[in-house]
Amino acid sequence: MVPVGFSLDGKVALVTGGGQGLGLEIAKGLVSAGAFVLINGRNYDKLNHAIEAIKSIGGSASSLQLDITDEVAVQKAFIEIREKYGRLDILVNNVGMRDRRGFFEFEMQAVRRLIDADLIAPFNLSREAARLMIENGEGRIINITSIAGSIADAGDAIYTTAKGGLEALTRVLAAELGTFGITVNGIAPGFFATESNSDVVANKDIADWLEKRTSLGRWGDPKEIAGVAVFFASPAASYVTGQILAVDGGYLAHF
Repeated sequence: MVPVGFSLDGKVALVTGGGQGLGLEIAKGLVSAGAFVLINGRNYDKLNHAIEAIKSIGGSASSLQLDITDEVAVQKAFIEIREKYGRLDILVNNVGMRDRRGFFEFEMQAVRRLIDADLIAPFNLSREAARLMIENGEGRIINITSIAGSIADAGDAIYTTAKGGLEALTRVLAAELGTFGITVNGIAPGFFATESNSDVVANKDIADWLEKRTSLGRWGDPKEIAGVAVFFASPAASYVTGQILAVDGGYLAHF
């Protein structure tokens, strides 16, 4: 049973990059609370796997295969969402690209590609989603940022810049869309043991470092991101907007 204040019954959600990792766990959390979820991604097989995972827990979902940096494809997708579902209540901007290189090693094409995926695409998706949300008088936009949005390290300049921008965009959209009943919040994950960084997770030196560096002394389990997303999406968070909540095992609080 889902507590009334956290119920998402009747809501339609879109999770970008929902085929695996944190995106899939967020999608599972939303359907467990009652939402119907559109799972976006570029890989057909990963999307099918995600849909089957949703069905296995009794949820309802559909795939939305497209590249979120393709503005024409995004526009067409939202036309289809309007025609097929008549609404969009929740948008989770989860897609993120990373390229760890030194500041002087980046060619400008690579810089633009990262900024496009990590910042410009969420801007465009949020605008398209907001048009539908305004028609219904309410909505929830959740940006998956990173603890890298508020701290920095050498060799990660563009991702850090984009995530800092996404945090700023979260606050700006909260200010701009609040009058329409739309809340905009961000989740800043710390170190999570996902498929995409399995090689790093297997590194004992990094595990030992995290044990000392985080308050909880371990990697995060991807399932541990879902509850925060459900909270931000739910009526329980109806007076919460413009906030960035770190889900990092105490990394930012611990030194």
